[in-house]
This record gives sequence, structure tokens and C-alpha cells, in this order.
Amino acid sequence: MSSAVLVGTQWGDEGKGKICDLVAPEFDCVVRYQGGNNAGHTIVCGDKKFGLHLVPSGIMYESVTPVIGNGVVVDPKVLIEEIDMLENEGVSTKNLKVSGNAHIIMPYHRDLDGAFEQSLGKHNIGTTKRGIGPCYQDKMARIGLRMQDLLDEGIFRERCGVALERVNPQLELLYHLPTYTVDQLWDEFSAYAERLRPYICESSLLLNNMLEDGKSILFEGAQATLLDIDHGTYPYVTSSNCTAGGSVTGSGVGMKNIDRVLGIMKAYITRVGMGPMPTELSYDDECGHTLTEVGGEYGVTTGRRRRCGWFDGPIARYSTRINGLTDIALTKLDVLSAFDTIPVCVAYDCDGVRYTSVPEHQALFAKAKPVYQEVPGWREDITGCRSYEELPQAARDYVDLVEELAGCRVSIIAVGPDREQTIMRSWN
Repeated sequence: MSSAVLVGTQWGDEGKGKICDLVAPEFDCVVRYQGGNNAGHTIVCGDKKFGLHLVPSGIMYESVTPVIGNGVVVDPKVLIEEIDMLENEGVSTKNLKVSGNAHIIMPYHRDLDGAFEQSLGKHNIGTTKRGIGPCYQDKMARIGLRMQDLLDEGIFRERCGVALERVNPQLELLYHLPTYTVDQLWDEFSAYAERLRPYICESSLLLNNMLEDGKSILFEGAQATLLDIDHGTYPYVTSSNCTAGGSVTGSGVGMKNIDRVLGIMKAYITRVGMGPMPTELSYDDECGHTLTEVGGEYGVTTGRRRRCGWFDGPIARYSTRINGLTDIALTKLDVLSAFDTIPVCVAYDCDGVRYTSVPEHQALFAKAKPVYQEVPGWREDITGCRSYEELPQAARDYVDLVEELAGCRVSIIAVGPDREQTIMRSWN
């Protein structure tokens, strides 16, 4: 099996966890390449449901090496809690590796995240307040601490002191919050260092050695295309590159090693947080309420109710282009069984101009009016379907329309949350 990137194509919550868990056994290694514990991937295994926030989904298979890459920002306390949760459930973490170059989320990052978000008032972004943005800010300002710094007390203290020279005045003078000392932080993080020492490695070397040995890698993205810091609906985005290109910088593996890009695309649209969403339905609307409740659209990480809307063709086409998709995994098709007819957005009307992809300028996107094509529903339970031919004709027509709008083949179709509730159409 060649190496591949798995990436969200909308605003996240497309079902990346399930698809990654499904295809992971085909690969020797699964690498998480960006984001932090602001993302949540749900994996359903029998009667157990696992919510993963930092550990790659490949952890469920002993034959797979799960790696947290250098592009991820790591909260050590959260990582240890996740490791303990998995071990207590009988899932081994002995193969887990963490890049020594991954940056550490510090307590003051969480403080700054919450305080800044509150200061924005009605203009807030809708962050998870887990310190992700401030951690990436320190990374770019070159005052961040990395996982390898945990392994040397002298280096940790030196770099922590440099960071606090900038951080403490912000906490005290801008937000009237308590400040930190180096001793205070080392007392907490020295314990994390001993727990995580066995997992920390030079991940780029590890991955490239695996490739030289003929092994394959699945690069697992968090969040999604429209939350990408460069290509998303800025400023209502995350702080990392969650498009397929981020897999290269976030892992230290060259582009020549990636052969396929699998885009995860929900059969409708959801979003958490602020920002424009052309096909959004009100929760008070009957269809919006149905999508939310039948789809179980509540965040894994925050528990927040997701905003829901009809499938957005321009977003699908944009994501195909930005990520260079070779395949699509269409998820939650079963949720649409609840509708007699299904509107599909095939274009936008922006001040009388028709767009079939996302407009470059946010001002246009913010006032885009969806142009809908009504298609028949199927009103049948499809959760037991295991082949494309078993799907009702209306459901097959819906899949064909998604392919046409996205300009990419649908290789995997999820018709329920469990592993086996999946149609493998043309992935293998």
C-alpha cells in the first residue's frame, strides 16, 4: 500500500476518526501532523466508544506505529490522561512515538487563550480555549518549548525563563491574571517528563527510515480545510495548516513519498464556532433540528452543538483543488435517510455573480446565497448496506452528484458509525 494523507474537507467533524481507524490496518504507521487537543476523533469499536484528541487513530492496532509529529502542539497532561485511558481499556500504547520537535502547550497558553477570546466580545473566534493558538504564536516567535526540552532540566529552565519574560507582563498588565515562575512550571512538568520520556523520539528520522524499508505511512489530519490558517475562512480558523500540504512540514517527510490524498466529506455540512456558513440551517428549523439530532452533532472535545446545513458543492470543489484529492470518503450518508427531498448547494450567488467554488474574498463568501438543486430522498434504512449496488437508487444518485460537484471519485461510503457499516467502493 502506498502512503496517503487523510484530510478533512469541510469545517471538521466529518468522521475522520472512523475512516482513519478503518484504513489504518493497511499502513505500517499513522502520523498526526498538526493541531492539538482542540480536535477530537471518535472511534467506535464494538460497544466501546473512544474519543481521541492527541493520539493518532492507528493506536487501535498493535501492528501500526502511531506517531505524534512535529507539527502538533502537545499538552503533556492531556496526553498522559489519554495514554492512561487507552491502557485501562486494554489498548496498548507501547508503540506510540512523540516528536521531540513538537511544541508544548503550557498553562499560560490556556490562560492567554481564554482571556484573549473573552476580550474579543462579539468578535470572538469560538476557540476551544485549550491554548492552541498562543502555543503556535510562541512557536513562530521562537520562544516556545518543545517536547525534547522536557528531557533536560537546564534547557527547560532557560527557555521557560525567556518565554516568561514576554508572557508574564501580558498576564499581569493586560488581563490581570496570576503570573508564573520557572520553579513552579518545572515542578509540574518534571513529572510529565518522566512519564513521557520513553515515547519521545526524532520522528522525522524514524518515518524516513520506515519509508526506506518499504513501509507505508498514513498522515492523519485534524480539523479541516476551511479551518486551515492560510486556506480557511480566516479569521475563523485554527492556528495550523490542516490541509494536505501540512502533512509534509508537520512530519518531516518529503512530498515524493505521498501517493494519495483521501478527503473526508460529510454528506451534509457542520461547523463549530463563528464564521460564515452559506447552507446553515437554524436549529429551530425542522430540517436543521433533524440533522443535528439524528446525526448526533455535538463536539467530541467541547460537547458544543454543531451548526448544521445542507451539502455544499462549492466547498467540495474548493477542497478537492486545495488538497489535491485523489479519493473521497463520504460519511454519514445514513443520516439523510430521514428526508423526503434533499437540497444540495451546487453554486453560490454573490451579488448576482455565480460561483461554483469558494470565492477568494471573504466579503463575498460571507454574503453568498446558496443555489440549491432539490434531489429525491430515499427514506430507507441503509445502515445494513455493504455494497454500492445495495444502496437505493436515490442514494446512489446522491453519491454521483457529490462526485460531480467535487470533481473527485467517492471511494468509501460510511452508512453508520461502526467499522463494518462501510462500503469500500474503490479504495483498495
